[in-house]
Parts: sequence; structure tokens; C-alpha cells
Amino acid sequence: MTIREIAAALSLTVLCAESGLDREIDGGYASDMLSCVMAGAKKGNVWITLLTHLNVIAVAVLLEIPAIVISENSPVDESVLKKAEDEGITLLRTPEDTYTVVGKLYALGIR
Repeated sequence: MTIREIAAALSLTVLCAESGLDREIDGGYASDMLSCVMAGAKKGNVWITLLTHLNVIAVAVLLEIPAIVISENSPVDESVLKKAEDEGITLLRTPEDTYTVVGKLYALGIR
């Protein structure tokens, strides 16, 4: 499933890196602990988190995570958006909580 398909199915707002919307997602990971993400997320996953600071982008780049869903409409600083855009990490946002987003992704077949 592509980032574009996920964004449409979950009514996510695309915040940056629209050029990456056609990248494939092959799994998902949800956590607000960067150390847990570094230990458990895999290349090609979509990451669901409340976190919106620059270290999130650094971890996504390190792990080759192409998309991050920011839950609960957490605000994202312009510097974070710019860094994500520069690194090709698509940031998406939703008003829903992480638990709800994960359930919907699971129902779409993202495991």
C-alpha cells in the first residue's frame, strides 16, 4: 500500500514531502520512545507518534522510514517540516489518537 493510499483511506493531512506519496509501506510501528522505535521499527514502515521534534526526523532517516503519522493534531514546528522535506520523509497528521490510527492501519492490512 502506498503512502498516498493510506493518507486517503485515513483522511490524513499531508504536511510535507508530497513527492514521496507513491512510496510503498510494508509495515508499521507506533511509539513515542525514540529508543523503542530504533529497536523495533523497520525500513519501509510507517511510524505513528505524538512526537514532533527534530530527533524524530533523524530516527526516520536512520531507519529509512518513509512516512510519519503525527497523531492528536500535535503541532509541528516549521524547522521540523523543512528538515523532513529535505530528507524526503512524508509527514502526515490526524486528529485521532495513536491507538485509533493503528487499528485503522491494521484493518487496511498494514501489519
